[in-house]
Amino acid sequence: MSTPADASADLNFRAELPERNDVPIGCIGAGFIMADCHLVAYREAGFNPVAITSRNRSTAQAVADRYAIPKVYDHYEELLADPAIEVVDIAVPPDIQLDVVKAAVRQAGHLKGILAQKPLGVDHAQAVEIVRLCKDAGITLAVNQNMRYDQSIRACRHLLDRGDLGEPVFASIDMRAIPHWMPWQERLGWVTLRIMSIHHLDTFRFLFGDPTRVFCSVRKDPRTAKKFDHDDGICLYILEYENGLRASSWDDVWTGPALEGSESDIGINWRVEGTEGLAKGTIGWPSYPDRTPSTLDFTTTRHPGRWFQPRWQDVWFPDAFVGPMAQLLVALETNTEPEISGQENLGTMALVEACYRSVAEHRAVEIAEICEE
Repeated sequence: MSTPADASADLNFRAELPERNDVPIGCIGAGFIMADCHLVAYREAGFNPVAITSRNRSTAQAVADRYAIPKVYDHYEELLADPAIEVVDIAVPPDIQLDVVKAAVRQAGHLKGILAQKPLGVDHAQAVEIVRLCKDAGITLAVNQNMRYDQSIRACRHLLDRGDLGEPVFASIDMRAIPHWMPWQERLGWVTLRIMSIHHLDTFRFLFGDPTRVFCSVRKDPRTAKKFDHDDGICLYILEYENGLRASSWDDVWTGPALEGSESDIGINWRVEGTEGLAKGTIGWPSYPDRTPSTLDFTTTRHPGRWFQPRWQDVWFPDAFVGPMAQLLVALETNTEPEISGQENLGTMALVEACYRSVAEHRAVEIAEICEE
């Protein structure tokens, strides 16, 4: 058992790094998530992006110049055909992702691994197809569910594994934030469930495993509704676990008229209550580009009457983006499945799909309903 002095000293929150960090990586996409998150993290970790492509060559060239990436291709087919590239990082809109993966598996001779952006395709059925294509081609597929690598979430998982919190009883995430929406969301009609909520749903799965069912309720976001029609603006959902655990999230992308003249009250708070302890934290992402580290506070009956407040300087955006690529590279080195494999991510995609069905049918939806289709 830990002593009070070291109860928070040995929490493991950083991803395992590969022994070889010079694996040639080809980058497909040059938008914000690639240019300001992936590549920043990869350079910090010493990874080796050697080629990039985008719908607009000038955009790709600008990013290549920024990060000293030697090769720029006009089209992803050309990049995928480069025999020097072993791993591909796909950061394109979800409705384009399947076409890119189909092209990638045709190059399975030299391509060994794919890191795909979340969501993995436009729905669960398409995610299943992407997983099948990669499996049949012998390509290791990982999904960029990067909130699993936020320091506070990963440290909380360590507390759960170590038994400091006992059996989980109740967990919650309260998000009051105004995301930067991508232009492609308008053509797909999505706002929150497949873009932001998918992080929280995947985090619950990372911490506690798969729930039995989910109930979801949504309404339009008044601000975004002025730009394009949608259903999943503000999203509320409750996950039910077979062992009695309940987990819920309030994903509020309105937060009041913070952009229309009022004062703002923005942040993301999470909480895990167990039979032997309590952990709570904040996610620093809403302050981006300001570096605001996520936080963790916890207390446990193993050390009565004490709060522990470990602090680290890492931030979710962009530092946590090291984790997914590192996991993929380690999996390739050890011939194992990544922690965030495509197959594992089907559980998250099924949970998101169940939320949409719950909204449409006004009922709690068993996750098995989606997986069995």
